[in-house]
Amino acid sequence: MDIRRTILWMIFSFSLLLLWNNWQVYQGQPSLFSLTPPAAEQSKTAKSANGQPAGVPTAPAASQPGASATVPGASAEPQGRKVHLKTEVYDLTFDTTGAQLVQAELLHYKSLKGDGDPMYLLNDQPGDFYVAQTGVVGAPQGSGYPTHLTPFSLVTPEPVVKGDTVEIAFEATAGQVKVVKTFIVPRDGYDIRVRHDIINLGDQPIDPSLYLQLTRDGNDPPNTSGFYSTFTGAAVYSSEEKFQKVKFDEIAKGKGSYIHQADNGWIGIVQHYFASAWIPPQGTVRTNQALRLADNLYSIRTIEQVGTIAPGAQRSVESNLWVGPQDQKAMSAVAPGLELVVDYGWVTIIAKPMFHFMTWLHGLLGNWGWTIVVLTLLIKAVFYPLSAASYRSMAKMKLVAPRMQHLKEKFGDDKAKLNAAMMEMYRTEKINPLGGCLPMVVQIPVFIALYWVLLGSVEMRGAPWILWVHDLSVRDPWFILPAIMMATMFLQIKLNPTPPDPTQAKIMMIMPLVFGGMMFMFPAGLVLYWCVNNIVSIIQQRIIMVRLDREKAAAASS
Repeated sequence: MDIRRTILWMIFSFSLLLLWNNWQVYQGQPSLFSLTPPAAEQSKTAKSANGQPAGVPTAPAASQPGASATVPGASAEPQGRKVHLKTEVYDLTFDTTGAQLVQAELLHYKSLKGDGDPMYLLNDQPGDFYVAQTGVVGAPQGSGYPTHLTPFSLVTPEPVVKGDTVEIAFEATAGQVKVVKTFIVPRDGYDIRVRHDIINLGDQPIDPSLYLQLTRDGNDPPNTSGFYSTFTGAAVYSSEEKFQKVKFDEIAKGKGSYIHQADNGWIGIVQHYFASAWIPPQGTVRTNQALRLADNLYSIRTIEQVGTIAPGAQRSVESNLWVGPQDQKAMSAVAPGLELVVDYGWVTIIAKPMFHFMTWLHGLLGNWGWTIVVLTLLIKAVFYPLSAASYRSMAKMKLVAPRMQHLKEKFGDDKAKLNAAMMEMYRTEKINPLGGCLPMVVQIPVFIALYWVLLGSVEMRGAPWILWVHDLSVRDPWFILPAIMMATMFLQIKLNPTPPDPTQAKIMMIMPLVFGGMMFMFPAGLVLYWCVNNIVSIIQQRIIMVRLDREKAAAASS
């Protein structure tokens, strides 16, 4: 049986499938392989004249004992005054209406649009709405406590510097309850502590609940590629169900699957390279909700009971708010499972150790491009025994290619006799016809794991290599690496035995164009890996072929 024919057709068919899938995604159709939907509806969120999302109905809160009130949606309310707070990594903007965090400029990152503008993760602009909100509910019917729609005032005129943190506090009173909301922002980190002091000014005990929520439109981030898929949507984590992603279109249909009640974990919104998350106090029962507030506007929130507060007494609740890059090391220190926003899928078992090893290598080399090069060399060294066996098998196949052609001419269309003769020749020459496939099959999970590491690790974003490669996370701007990749693939094919079937030979010559064409839109770091892998493979294969030629010459002379 001619195994190569089957393998070649499988590779060719898979390549056509990939090309069709990429075309479908590019045209806005669902991906055949994606864990996420194509770009969400790009219609801009409806806004009123004052800039707030308009027409959003009030959403009922999930029931908890004592939490009888509802959590307001993001409805059209007058904007308050904008207040700024700047640190080494942030330029934050708060709106005194609800003491909302409405803008978060990440000073160490540039815009995803690639225009050199600042990177805003949170924003309250038309078509780019993404804010962090909190409030207190549970007031008796006909009354209301301070929410993210209530006018707040500053406690102090300016943010207060306290050691390694900067604090800004807002206060508001409603329904005989005073809420003081204090943001404690580290000067060089992305883990914001938010303290809610809830004070009962009335003469009756109260039993309020605190909600923490993130509200975002369903638009994909700028510069989202149609050739590979990344997740944009809500996320919920608990020790019971672990990391759960909730797509915006699932929220819109009311079909999102996630844990609704837990006493641990966090809720968040994830997009490529960045994330925001509310981490409530652990050990307190809370209810999680993912809601569609309006057309193309969604909210993920968690609601927890504060407990009974006596007249004149107060209760403090401190939560954590992460707004920043998907820095796995820093996020894992904030909350269990928070680093899982960097989702490597089914290759996590390989990808996570690979990422940690690459981080260690980068600490030595100081350049992510050279880190990829060295990693590729090490991978090739580990797999060298398999590769050597493969190259020896292919070299022997090339040596017996004339004999194979002779057998084909001798037996013609008699496939049974031809296959029997070929198998006898393989046995005599000690050739494994599948020997050339094993290293490729073994390395496929490694390649896919590296793909997800390069695609999902924010450390690669904006990381240069040399000369024209200024960002390993985006495509090569001059397509030099894909061209090198295609050239090395052609050279590899020339080093391999030519298939006796002309159709197979033509398919082999088309493969570099197919794979090279796909790589034109893939991250430069991934193409760099493939180029180095091809070059090293060519060197290894050439060395083994020379050795075989010498062995053959020595055997002939003896």
